[in-house]
Amino acid sequence: MTTTEYREYRVEEYSVKEEPFYAPLSDEIEIFTAAYKQKIPVLLKGPTGVGKTRFIEYMAWRLSQPLNVVKSKNKKPGPSASGNGMIPLVTVACHEDLTASDLIGRYLLDANGTRWVDGPLTRAVKAGGICYLDEIVEARKDTTVIIHPLTDHRRLLTIDKLGQVIEAADGFLMVISYNPGYQNALKDLKHSTRQRFVALEFTFPPPEIETEIIMHEADVEREIAEQLAKLGDKIRNLRDYGLAEAASTRVLIYAALLMKQGVAPRRACQVAVTWGITDDEQMQRSIDEVVTTIFA
Repeated sequence: MTTTEYREYRVEEYSVKEEPFYAPLSDEIEIFTAAYKQKIPVLLKGPTGVGKTRFIEYMAWRLSQPLNVVKSKNKKPGPSASGNGMIPLVTVACHEDLTASDLIGRYLLDANGTRWVDGPLTRAVKAGGICYLDEIVEARKDTTVIIHPLTDHRRLLTIDKLGQVIEAADGFLMVISYNPGYQNALKDLKHSTRQRFVALEFTFPPPEIETEIIMHEADVEREIAEQLAKLGDKIRNLRDYGLAEAASTRVLIYAALLMKQGVAPRRACQVAVTWGITDDEQMQRSIDEVVTTIFA
């Protein structure tokens, strides 16, 4: 994308306008709500595909609703703390090349000359939205330091290039996530960063809840959803035998969607689950055997 093709989105366009489906496993909704009201940053921990991103989308919607709307499950947006109807959710997928300018903003050259364009973090700070940094450990350590003044009592963002210090609006909240299973000596969350957050741990849902999730997301019959939830539970037990990454709820939903389109159950599980989570041939055979016992 060239600089002249850049489009400056309004932060309101990031609002979650329809209620996302989310099945709570514990008291994570209440804890997050309390943290939001007290302006305490939140850290979401858990393996891939367990619903961390869906949870934050749901909370952005829920916190935008009047209490009576939440209770009645009415999907019409209501007044939010940000005052513009909905709480914006600005999501950044972190990676090793992520720079401070990617988050804060930069000067761009267009037909009219040089102009400053706010980055996603700056937009969330100004609008009083939720800034969600997904997989924070993937970002460079020197980049994550810029969030420190935003995650303590100061709630300040420094923009060196403009010589400005911005105080976060009332509705602003910093949320980060990471997968502890990927931790190593080079990619771990610094203690100076993690101790600025309250942490919520996410794990795989029990089979009965996972069944409901698969039924809703893939729109399949309960029998298929129950079989896939059972498959996921059995595959996760293989982690004790060398499986590096367990089957996420996401891959089970993919298998259900393929079945819905007429793909044979075993084949759907093979391409969505077996081949999707491991390249180890022996482990693939073990998973295929589990699939065969369930989808006989």
